[in-house]
Amino acid sequence: MITIAWDIDDVLNDLMRCWFWEKWLPDHQECKKSYEDLKENPPHRILGVSLNEYLQSLDEFRLSEQYMKMKPVRDIMEWFLSQGRNFRHIALTAVPLRASSISAQWVIKNFGKWIRTFHFVPSKRSLEDIPEYDKDKGDFLKWFGRVDILIDDNPENIKNVSISGIKGLLIPKPWNTETHSTLEVLNTLK
Repeated sequence: MITIAWDIDDVLNDLMRCWFWEKWLPDHQECKKSYEDLKENPPHRILGVSLNEYLQSLDEFRLSEQYMKMKPVRDIMEWFLSQGRNFRHIALTAVPLRASSISAQWVIKNFGKWIRTFHFVPSKRSLEDIPEYDKDKGDFLKWFGRVDILIDDNPENIKNVSISGIKGLLIPKPWNTETHSTLEVLNTLK
C-alpha cells in the first residue's frame, strides 16, 4: 500500500490564511496587504517586520484556541472521505517543539480516521535548545524510509525529497508556483 506523508499547516489546514485574517490583521490594522500578497513564506519582508516578530505572532496563533478551531481544507477532507482508505498516511510537519502537541491533537481530531502517526522536524526558535536529528523533512524521510509520496506547500521540501526518490506533490499557495488546483493535484494519486 502506498504511504503518503502529509504536511499539516497550509495543506491539511489553512494556517497562514487563518493566522493572517484572525491574528495578524486585527493586531496590525494599518496593514494593507491581502493574503494573496504573501508571495514568500515566511512573509515577514512582505509584511515589513522582522522574522522574529512574524514567528512570534504565528506561534501565538498556534498556541491559541483559534488554531484548534481551524477547519480542515475542504478539498483535502473530501479527498480523504472518498480516497483515504486506499493509502496509508502519516503526518509530517515542521513546527516549534512547544506547539507540536497542539498540532498533533489537531491532526488526530480531524484526520485520525486515516492518519495514525504524527512526526515533526522542529522549527528553530530562539528559546528552544533541542537536539537536531534531521535538518529538514527530506532528511527525516530518508531516515524513516517508509514513505512513497510527500504532499506539501513548500517547493524546497518537494525538491529535497525527490533526491531520495520520493514523489512530491505541491499544494497551491500564494508563495509557490503550483498552477493546478488542490483537487487536480490530489487526483494524480492512484
